[in-house]
Parts: sequence; C-alpha cells; structure tokens
Amino acid sequence: MVKPLFETKVISNGGRDGKVFSEDNTFYQDLAVPKEMGGNGVTESNPEQLFAAGYSACFNNALMHILKSDSKGEIEPEVSVTAYLLPDKQDGGVKLGAELDVTLTDMTQEAAETYVEKAHNYCPYSKALKESIDIEIQVSVN
Repeated sequence: MVKPLFETKVISNGGRDGKVFSEDNTFYQDLAVPKEMGGNGVTESNPEQLFAAGYSACFNNALMHILKSDSKGEIEPEVSVTAYLLPDKQDGGVKLGAELDVTLTDMTQEAAETYVEKAHNYCPYSKALKESIDIEIQVSVN
C-alpha cells in the first residue's frame, strides 16, 4: 500500500445505540437509532449523519480546490448531503444512497455544473462511492 497522506482511527462500541470515538480522543459522539427507525434518538447522532457530514465537507473542499485552481478561489460553494437508507431488494436489507445539493455563485449554470463534475471526479468520497451507491447531484446558481 502507498504511504497515506493522513490516517485516523475511529472506534465504535454499541452499534447504532452506542458511541464512536477516535483513538486519539479528539472526536467523540453518542449514537442512537433515529425515531423514524424505531429508536429513541433525539439529540444523539447516527451513522448516516456522520456520513453526510464527512461527504459534504470533503466534496466542498474538493470543489473549492477546483475553483481555486481555475482562479475562482473567492467563490464559497455550499454543499449539503442527504444520506438515505434505502431498501435493498437483493438481500432484503438496506443500502446507502446520497443526494448532493451544490450551490455556487457568480457563474452560469453550465459553468457550475462543469465545476461540480470536476469536483465529483476529484473528491475521495465520490471516487469511493460513485460505483457502489446511488448518488444524485443537484446544482444551483445564486
């Protein structure tokens, strides 16, 4: 394996009704099953929220990198990710899906879509996921 640029380890105890924490103690989050899935979760997080947070931050950073490399570094994109648990007909279980809503300013719709496509090809999350889960991307310009 190639030497990593960065690595982190997060440990889970208790599954969806447990906790996750980093080995170096810089991250800690209580988890709970959401009410929509029969749980009691009110203020605790869940794996889908953590996934959406990571994907939105990573994609936004990839997009900012692409914009900066094209001398458009003053543009501050907004990226929201909705994570879905979807029925999986293959095994009767569930599978992950995602929708990205990307908003850019000061450019045409066509340019915005081009930048977002470049970011989708650059983002490590997108690279890992685009062949394995359903991803929809919506692009808007303000």
